[in-house]
Amino acid sequence: MTEANLRNKTISGLIWRFLERCGAQGVNFIVQIVLARLIAPELYGTIALVTVFTAILQIFVDSGMGNALIQKKDADDLDFSSVFYFNMAVCGVLYLGMYIASPYIASFYNDDELVAVIRVMSLVLVIAGVKNIQQAYVSKTMQFKRFFFATIGGTVVAAVVGIWMAYAGYGVWALVAQNLTNKIIDTIVLWLTVKWRPKLMFSFNRLKGLVSYGWKLLVSALLETVYNNVRQLIMGKLDTTAELGYYNRGKQLPFTIIGNINTSIDSVLFPALSSQQDALERVKSMTRRAIKISSYIMWPIMIGFVFTAEPIVELLLTHKWAGCIPYLRIFCITYVFYPIHSANLNAIKAVGRSDVFLKLEIIKKVIGIIVVICTMWFGPLVMAYSLLFTSLVNQIVNSWPNKKLLNYSYIEQLKDIAPFMLLSVIMGVCVYGLNFIGMGYAITLVFQIILGVIIYVAGSVVFKFDSFYYLLDTVKGMFIRKE
Repeated sequence: MTEANLRNKTISGLIWRFLERCGAQGVNFIVQIVLARLIAPELYGTIALVTVFTAILQIFVDSGMGNALIQKKDADDLDFSSVFYFNMAVCGVLYLGMYIASPYIASFYNDDELVAVIRVMSLVLVIAGVKNIQQAYVSKTMQFKRFFFATIGGTVVAAVVGIWMAYAGYGVWALVAQNLTNKIIDTIVLWLTVKWRPKLMFSFNRLKGLVSYGWKLLVSALLETVYNNVRQLIMGKLDTTAELGYYNRGKQLPFTIIGNINTSIDSVLFPALSSQQDALERVKSMTRRAIKISSYIMWPIMIGFVFTAEPIVELLLTHKWAGCIPYLRIFCITYVFYPIHSANLNAIKAVGRSDVFLKLEIIKKVIGIIVVICTMWFGPLVMAYSLLFTSLVNQIVNSWPNKKLLNYSYIEQLKDIAPFMLLSVIMGVCVYGLNFIGMGYAITLVFQIILGVIIYVAGSVVFKFDSFYYLLDTVKGMFIRKE
């Protein structure tokens, strides 16, 4: 693939992934506002707790094999089919395990309702097994337009189901139904629109070769997922479900935004980098561009939320969710550094160093678990601050190998994003000042958004940020090509 073709395919893929995520999360954002007004915080806490278990087990569904298929240069139908049947077998075992374990989990958390909720929610594991390899195939071939229709279809249908059940008084089951419906419709649409189907073929040798790369990513992903959710597991035991609901809601908004941008970039960046794994200078250039572009977008959004958290929560979720405001601010600052995390890790995976990837995860999680143990006795808010601390440490750890692999050090990365950081903070301080004018929440928020956009765009022009002009040229190019 030529450099021009790769660039066009990468940009096209990024645009489709971004539209997919924005469209889906735009709908989901509205749905969550409606549901938050209809459903009590403690019920959200229950779902958050169950989701932790399904998220951890879903790592085994992928088994790192999806990434292994993407990274392997000559992956064919035999590779994809072998992984598909292996994943389906894993899914069956995992669901059976959760079905049997559900009474014991419910007993541990002193909540009998968890038994039925866990058994139904765990069906997402089986659905993931059907969908997973289709996703890998789409990413491998960079047909990201397929994700758009699948995700939007699932999100819209799930929104209708969830809101109807909430209005009908089904409580926690409205959230369960929304989650499951989304996964089912998403999978069906993707299955219908992607031509690849599993063939009646299987090779242990091919599977073994893929496992040799994928198992390290599996362990890495498992460590990451367990670590990211361990605080919620602890809070579910030591604190009230309402407090867990506040924690989860404060986390959800910034995570949704960072997830949209990071998922869009990651899903395109990894296959693009993998295709250039033998040309390290191009890998470095693409990694650097990804960090700069994603940080340029992320910083003003996250910092904006930090300084406008109160009017946003009061307007969208009502005063009953005021307890989530401090968590919202903490998570915004935590997630704003994620572009550095993800771009560095994608580069490491792309050049085939899954061994380095695993070592990094072990180092980070040892540090993280020590911090969790030291802070878990001081309440949810302190635990949230501990996540912010470890996030700052982790970005240094993630970037360290690329000083040698790509000649792209952490200091150089910070220099690349420092102008965006400074301008975003200046913007945030300016918009925060509008809180003291004495207008209502709605009017204040509107003026804060307008002022924030003006300051950031004007600053980008004055200081001639190359990321701003890169994005501008990309958008212009889209319309020119269409014409």
